[in-house]
Amino acid sequence: MKNRETLTQEAIALLKNLIETQSFSSEEEHTAALIEKWFTANEIPFERENNNIWAFNATFDKSKPTLLLNSHHDTVRPNQAYTKDPLKAIVEDGKLYGLGSNDAGGCLVSLLATFVHFYSSKNLPYNIVMVASAEEESSGKKGLNSVLKSLPELECAIVGEPTLMQLAIAEKGLLVLDVKVKGTPSHAAHQNDDNALYKSIPVMEWFKNYTFEKISEQLGPVKMTVTQINAGKQHNVVPSECDLVVDIRVNDCYTNHEILAIVKENIKAEVTPRSMNLSSSSIPVSHGLVQAGIALGRTTYGSPTLSDQSVLSCKSLKLGPGDTLRSHSADEFIYLNEIEEGIDLYIKILTDFLKK
Repeated sequence: MKNRETLTQEAIALLKNLIETQSFSSEEEHTAALIEKWFTANEIPFERENNNIWAFNATFDKSKPTLLLNSHHDTVRPNQAYTKDPLKAIVEDGKLYGLGSNDAGGCLVSLLATFVHFYSSKNLPYNIVMVASAEEESSGKKGLNSVLKSLPELECAIVGEPTLMQLAIAEKGLLVLDVKVKGTPSHAAHQNDDNALYKSIPVMEWFKNYTFEKISEQLGPVKMTVTQINAGKQHNVVPSECDLVVDIRVNDCYTNHEILAIVKENIKAEVTPRSMNLSSSSIPVSHGLVQAGIALGRTTYGSPTLSDQSVLSCKSLKLGPGDTLRSHSADEFIYLNEIEEGIDLYIKILTDFLKK
């Protein structure tokens, strides 16, 4: 078994290679190849579908429950405020700069190193499957969600996202609605009491003012925001319809289907969800993974940002090195000692959890 120092140095070397290999969402084939090489170098058999790569521990046993370790290797496109080459791995003052270094390359390589550590372990109470997934940033159809059919039923999961190695035990889901308010088109010079734009005002007021009854201890209330409006093409024509886009961040007290039903009951408009699959997620504080983290001095919180937890139906914990505030920022970076700490804490948490 490789020692942690060796695993850490190999993980950092892999992260540098990943940074210098373009992997925008849906364009991850070259980073997928790097991850394949990692598994091959560690003599671990793997499977691949599209740009998702996964592997099972050596002593996989169908009769045992399965723990998922997951993080993604796709990135967003760099913004224009970068002062450093986003596709160049640059180390300065203990920081590793580069696109995807923090979101979520540091998490991914730390989990890969952790998986190697446990790969050959015998008599584990859980199976372990490691999935390096694609299309997380775009919530695409060829990401983790497409792999789940090839995996055994999952009892629980650690999803690697930057949390400063604190325990995100709940995550808000996302429901995006296309709302169409219909009226009667006419010439602007004529009286029209069925103006789609005016009819959209009480609809927007409802989204602004409605309060959902259930408030989550970790995630707070459901939040609804009208983010886009579109209607009309010229000044002298009353449009036949007004289109709104509504962003709803769903807490763990509601399903997306429940939220959709409440919206439809309360507004006079056509409502079409873009997706029902990006659900809120949570894991009980009493769960072994969480308790193992708490025993190591980690704190729990609820995360407002979306991750691949949204496509999982099992209990899941979001946990990883790096800081979410650096994600998608110019000159993105992760501290090298955060990766070292990440590997160390992942191994300690799983060592405790897998004893039970």
